[in-house]
Amino acid sequence: MNAAVPSRTFGSVSVAMVTPFHADGSVDVDTAQRLAVELVDAGCDGLVVNGTTGESSTTHQPEKDALVRAVVEAVGDRAMVVAGAGSNDTAHAVRIAKSAERTGAHGLLVVTPYYNRPSQAGVVTHIRTIADSTDLPVMLYDIPGRTGVAISDEALDQLAEHPLILAVKDATGDVPHGFERMARTGLEFYSGDDNLNFAWLAHGASGVVSVVGHLLAGAYAEMVAEVDDGDLVAARGVANRTRAVVNAIMGGGQGAVMVKEALHLQGRLPSPAVRLPLVRAAEDEIAALGAVLRQEGHL
Repeated sequence: MNAAVPSRTFGSVSVAMVTPFHADGSVDVDTAQRLAVELVDAGCDGLVVNGTTGESSTTHQPEKDALVRAVVEAVGDRAMVVAGAGSNDTAHAVRIAKSAERTGAHGLLVVTPYYNRPSQAGVVTHIRTIADSTDLPVMLYDIPGRTGVAISDEALDQLAEHPLILAVKDATGDVPHGFERMARTGLEFYSGDDNLNFAWLAHGASGVVSVVGHLLAGAYAEMVAEVDDGDLVAARGVANRTRAVVNAIMGGGQGAVMVKEALHLQGRLPSPAVRLPLVRAAEDEIAALGAVLRQEGHL
């Protein structure tokens, strides 16, 4: 292995898993297990359960626990199973984190508190409190476009001192800034934006946490391997080859909605149901998505 390969506590290719629902809106645990196995077989070594793509804001504690338990049961130690433990209520997030640990999660994904717009001192205290509540390794999730609050450099430096805070899922869109933060903090960085996966990897990121990995886990594993081998030309070729599918799923629609539609078109998800306030894609959006998937050999 190349000596320059970064450390990977959370694996190299993680899929931000959808939460399958039956047509009546109830959680489809059987399909979640089947999908988890498919993804690991396809090349991913990490699964994020109950994250944003898993519609964490509209699933409830017993459902979250059932999903974590089921996915861990399905894939065992073949993949790092990371449970979302995000809330804008610190006490609630702590309850989620502790429950995830009890139900077998291997790590936690902790997003900055949204809507409240706390100070950076509040952000640091919120995240530290969650990290202190379990013995699980923590990946921070920096996505200011959704939360309204970015993690400042000073706050990140403070959080990096915590022994269980080991990584950042960066969805800021600012790769050069992340490159500096990676070097300064020693934290593992993961791409949180499928359009920037190659750019992040080329800059030394440990891996990706991907929505489109539901369809492209194998391609992303290939991309990681090429970067590890120092073959950026080959890795860029993988990025070019996957661009059409990435754009079809992430280019305009809501990622969780569109990837569910893609999985449904493939026959891998019995129902593309989502929970309000999300709604299904429009017919013309589904038709356009299907056309791209057929053209790219995914149907």
